[in-house]
Amino acid sequence: MTPYTPPTFSGNAYNCPHCDAYAKQTWYEAHFLQNSWTKIPQHFFVVCSHCNNYSLWHVKQMIYPDTAGAPIANNDLPDELKVDYNEARTILNKSPRGATALLRLCIQKLCKHLGESGNDINKDIGNLVKKGLPVKVQQSLDIVRVIGNDAVHPGQMDLTDDVETATKLFVLINLITEVMITQPKEVDKLFNSLPSNKLDGIKNRDK
Repeated sequence: MTPYTPPTFSGNAYNCPHCDAYAKQTWYEAHFLQNSWTKIPQHFFVVCSHCNNYSLWHVKQMIYPDTAGAPIANNDLPDELKVDYNEARTILNKSPRGATALLRLCIQKLCKHLGESGNDINKDIGNLVKKGLPVKVQQSLDIVRVIGNDAVHPGQMDLTDDVETATKLFVLINLITEVMITQPKEVDKLFNSLPSNKLDGIKNRDK
């Protein structure tokens, strides 16, 4: 999975909030025209070199589009989970707390989709590690303080509800989807594209 670099104020290159490509970003001071061009204080237009779409920044915060630079959902994330994921993207700037709540729900649903209970995130992720999810993903969840102890209900995430934490959760959801859904699907596609005589040979070998 390609590393994700969120949009940052005055950043020369990052993942575009429109096309999600890592690309050069060109910054322009915003002006309005009345009798003459007048600079709008602390307003900037930023143009992506990949898709040519623009974002609008005010006081070091991106105000358009309203995704706060959250990564686009992995195409293989189940459709019913994309609803939660995309809603979290649209409210991230307005309500980081609401976004993290939706992302917690999305992770629970994703664990359930992958055959786990969906009730205890710690146990579910531990089981997914046994099924092939890299242990680094489990450690990443620990970094954003996925805990299940006496302080909270088992499996509940005790998070700082801010944009930075929510952005990490977006990335983690895409990473889990990449490893547990996208990569096996691609391997199956490659395997099934082999000539039938080769597939028969592999099946006979495995017997």
